[in-house]
Amino acid sequence: MPATPAWPPRSLIRLFVRESLAPGAQVELDSAQAHYLGNVMRLAVGGELLLFDGQSGEWQARVAEVGKKRMTLAVDRRTKPAEAVPDLCLAFAPVKRAQTEWLIEKATELGVARLQPVITRRTIVERIKLERLEAIAIEAAEQCGRTLLPSITDPIPLDRLLAGHDAGRILYFADETGGATLAETIRPGPATILIGPEGGFTPEERDAIRATPGARTISLGPRILRAETAALAAITGWMVLAGDWRSPGLAPSLRDS
Repeated sequence: MPATPAWPPRSLIRLFVRESLAPGAQVELDSAQAHYLGNVMRLAVGGELLLFDGQSGEWQARVAEVGKKRMTLAVDRRTKPAEAVPDLCLAFAPVKRAQTEWLIEKATELGVARLQPVITRRTIVERIKLERLEAIAIEAAEQCGRTLLPSITDPIPLDRLLAGHDAGRILYFADETGGATLAETIRPGPATILIGPEGGFTPEERDAIRATPGARTISLGPRILRAETAALAAITGWMVLAGDWRSPGLAPSLRDS
């Protein structure tokens, strides 16, 4: 009788590194990463893992040398090409820290290419730590198999976002007062999803958004959603209708543009 496959299947640790990767490259880990692999994950010389640098795809590597507070990895071969993510930006009003961090994690897992914090009149959090959000995005990418990290930019006021918006890029505005359904509105092409703060947009802000070239008002259903829930609902709908949850090759991507 054939042997029963082991379950769960063996999986390798995935780790993001900032050095460019190529066959035969040597990667010197910082002390935190060396501690994680050596002391937490118990990887010794010869142990295998997967690396990605956010540009060149995913690579299989092995531990070549271990020191007291350092570790050297040797890159062997590429296991995945660089991914082509859909050109989708999430523009969101930051909420409380835990909810914002959860949103960054889940938006990364869902495949968003860019994350743009936006300050509105009712935004309750105006200061965010980009380094912390980037660390969360990296961890999410390590877990979900992404090879390209989403870019996270400095917060900007809503009026600046609208003034600089490219009319050729669709701006989907999630309006709690009502709008067309996602199925009626979502179309392929580069897009930005705009999600407001916990208290919603002011009437003046709604008018300014609607007047922006390329803006389309959307509804996210009959129930009142938390800001972070609304963001993920809109992302999911877009991915299904216009993103890479459709048939392979149908979704416009950053690598195509």
